[in-house]
Amino acid sequence: MTNLRFQVVEEAFKKKPLDVKAPSERPYEYFGKKVFNREKMYKYLPKDIYEKMIDVIDNGARLDRKIADAVAAGMMQWAKENGVTHYTHWFQPLTEGTAEKHDSFIEHDGKGGMIEEFSGKLLAQQEPDASSFPSGGIRATFEARGYSAWDPTSPVFIIDDTLCIPTIFISYTGEALDYKAPLLRALHAVNVAATEVCHYFDPSVKKVTSNLGWEQEYFLVDEGLYSARPDLLLTGRTLMGHDSAKNQQMDDHYFGSIPERVAAFMRDLEIQALELGIPCKTRHNEVAPNQFEVAPIFEETNLAVDHNMLLMSLMKKVARKHGFRALLHEKPFAGINGSGKHNNWSLSTDNGILLHAPGKTPEDNLRFVTFIVETLMGVYKHNGLLKASIMSATNAHRLGANEAPPAIISSFLGKQLTELLDHIEKADKDDLFSMAGKQGMKLDIPEIPELLIDNTDRNRTSPFAFTGNRFEFRAVGSEANCASAMIALNAAVAEALVDFKKRVDQRIAETAKKFEGSEHSAVFHAIIDILREDIKTCKPIRFDGNGYSDEWVIEATKRGLDVEKSCPKIFERYLDTASIDMFESLGVMTKKELEARNEVKWETYTKKIQIEARVLGDLSMNHIIPVATQYQSELLTNVENMRSIFPVDKAEKLSARNIKIIEEIAERTTTIEKGVEELVNARKIANKIDDEHEKAIAYHDTVAPKMETIRYQIDKLELMVDDACWPLPKYRELLFIR
Repeated sequence: MTNLRFQVVEEAFKKKPLDVKAPSERPYEYFGKKVFNREKMYKYLPKDIYEKMIDVIDNGARLDRKIADAVAAGMMQWAKENGVTHYTHWFQPLTEGTAEKHDSFIEHDGKGGMIEEFSGKLLAQQEPDASSFPSGGIRATFEARGYSAWDPTSPVFIIDDTLCIPTIFISYTGEALDYKAPLLRALHAVNVAATEVCHYFDPSVKKVTSNLGWEQEYFLVDEGLYSARPDLLLTGRTLMGHDSAKNQQMDDHYFGSIPERVAAFMRDLEIQALELGIPCKTRHNEVAPNQFEVAPIFEETNLAVDHNMLLMSLMKKVARKHGFRALLHEKPFAGINGSGKHNNWSLSTDNGILLHAPGKTPEDNLRFVTFIVETLMGVYKHNGLLKASIMSATNAHRLGANEAPPAIISSFLGKQLTELLDHIEKADKDDLFSMAGKQGMKLDIPEIPELLIDNTDRNRTSPFAFTGNRFEFRAVGSEANCASAMIALNAAVAEALVDFKKRVDQRIAETAKKFEGSEHSAVFHAIIDILREDIKTCKPIRFDGNGYSDEWVIEATKRGLDVEKSCPKIFERYLDTASIDMFESLGVMTKKELEARNEVKWETYTKKIQIEARVLGDLSMNHIIPVATQYQSELLTNVENMRSIFPVDKAEKLSARNIKIIEEIAERTTTIEKGVEELVNARKIANKIDDEHEKAIAYHDTVAPKMETIRYQIDKLELMVDDACWPLPKYRELLFIR
């Protein structure tokens, strides 16, 4: 077999699973082994320094730079005991990945030798080159200065021989150039707003935490097959490829027995993740062939985001060790499920109350309803922004296809919760609410059983579904940084809670005389009043039906929801007056920062489509057309030989099929050549546009559609050309090699 494709397929079939030796300890014993967590801090830091660090982490106390030297000394001692020689500030620039610059501990000792040092100054701050990262014009090439600053709320960890310090990344002039800085601001905003609202129900609440549990879907492809597909190598997805006769239609892969090579990979990944403090809980086969999922126990949102970014990097590294490539692109294969990263989001108090979970008393349930409704208010008011937060050139391929939710934000609540909100909205207020003594309360609403979590069905087409004690933001893409969605969501909910409290306090003041001597009654009557208003206001965001239907698009438009499908235009929602006002009022991002980020988003979109277009053109002209015409020549030779042996009539009859194929190949290759020429010209025209916004729109409207036309012709050729000639691994090989 001389065809490279056959060779890599044969090698893939021969591969055996690696022998992954698990640690001798149980998982809970080596969990966090490579993390400078509380246990390590207690051991390596002086007691007073440890207590100050815990105050910073738990209570948001300002970090005293004076203690940084003591913390750095403790970190370095622990790191050296673990064979560490270098350190790096690990941050999340606007590239959708992470960044790190490694420095060794060594310094001159002034006597011609070297010593190892790690000061508090080096721990707290570094100066990476800001001009080399996307900044949307905030930093010019000649303005290189930018700073990374330690985030003490996310623990330091060890990768190989390097101490990794989670940091924010800001420009010399103070603007955020990363995801972590605005995420921390959004989490602070929702903490303050939610804590204030909680005080209506429990004055002892000191802090509200945003929690996140992500579900990371991914594909595994044999490394040899991956290397034989330039489109996968350069773009992360297959730009061509006909459906396999068997793909996911039998539903036999979902939750099926995990193949041996994959199981070995999963064990290895899980061990290394647990050592890094990532609490991996679940692993299983997903719906599409060669698609899998890993999910952790939920964590505080900032830490969960860091852990997801770390896991994606670790996943790629471990996959190569096992002879795989991990594909995180949202839609690497056409016609089967894409990969998402469902974000399970909730709020909880410092005394352990889940604010999106029903309680056992009327007051608990009123608090539950309050946070459900105000979450819906935030999602309703900023539904276009939330869509923009999860949109990308890659996720656009997934949304609305094969069980992924549509690109219209709505919320599924389930029958029970929907009926509850409808009852509160429509019931007579005086009958709905009454006080039982000074501290008691009676709400005439349907009983909310403790097992509400099991009384809520699931709607796979809902982008933002309530699942019993949390909301599942299902529209987030598999290769995205979760922070993008979490910044928008937490900020939107924070704004809704701030507005809710303002109106409740105003209503209390307005009705003070009516409830004189009964402040408790006044508060809860005001809460009910405002909730009833908000239930009516946010009703358009509630939808329990089929999000895939054409009727829903029409209905969503009538409801005033954002139904835009163009990725570059969806990004415009970041610059809506309502979005800018929200981010600025909460101190999350300034208008300048938002404008810069949108420049980056538009430029990134353009570059991704540009790369795909160039790769598709190259493959078409250098792989597909030469192979198709070569096969066409073989058929022509066969026809000529037929005519030289058989009488004309018989030769024509015997050659009819081959002649038909020859003609079809000629037609399709001509169409492909013409399509590539048009694709190149469309790129040239778009590239002359200076404005990044308009250029991205041009790429969406005039470049991307031409790629689909070319692909259609290539996929038809794949079915016609001799299998022995076809150069690229096919779907049936990519998706079923273990």
